[in-house]
Amino acid sequence: MRVELLPGRTVDQRRRFAELVTDAAVEALGARRQDVRIMFEEVAADFVANGGVLASEDADRAGQVSRFGGASAAD
Repeated sequence: MRVELLPGRTVDQRRRFAELVTDAAVEALGARRQDVRIMFEEVAADFVANGGVLASEDADRAGQVSRFGGASAAD
């Protein structure tokens, strides 16, 4: 699975995400843990738009904390 994130997530956050997604794939898909591959790719905020607004310019989301612990402008 490929996961695209804006920069700013910590190694601990990515590790926790990988654990949870792996658990879900094992349960929902019957996959073997060792066969679940997750690749994280950081994408600059200038290359991501949500609702037609570049993430780097989204003042409504800037500084808010997402449920995964990072600033939501880095979601």
